[in-house]
Amino acid sequence: MRAVLQRVTRASVRVDGEVVGEITGPGILALVAATHEDGPDQVDTVVRKIAELRIMDDEQSVSDIGGAVLVVSQFTLYGSTRKGRRPSWSAAAPGPVAEPLIDAVAQGLRERGLEVATGQFGAHMEVELVNDGPFTVLVEA
Repeated sequence: MRAVLQRVTRASVRVDGEVVGEITGPGILALVAATHEDGPDQVDTVVRKIAELRIMDDEQSVSDIGGAVLVVSQFTLYGSTRKGRRPSWSAAAPGPVAEPLIDAVAQGLRERGLEVATGQFGAHMEVELVNDGPFTVLVEA
């Protein structure tokens, strides 16, 4: 699994003009992708990293500050641009494999007591955020 974590002051996701997920106040926008070999171990690692990485102000984690997380599926994190001009998506897990893994990340964060909002898997989403810092890190499991 891969996750791009962006420290935000707010973030939201719209589908067809309607807000489907939103966080306000300090938190993390987590763009998350799965590959074919991912399973529960990778989900656990990503959940732990999102919740515990000390990337918020004063070297605190999102759990420490009681922040929120907006989890958005983004298969394009596994796009390969090594050849030609058209990205290859072959490393990204197909929807029936990826969707339960992304859902498990959101659920794992909720089980840690975090407020979690989500995008809509497979939809064309408009993601809006205010990146705090800016601060962006890549997590791989």
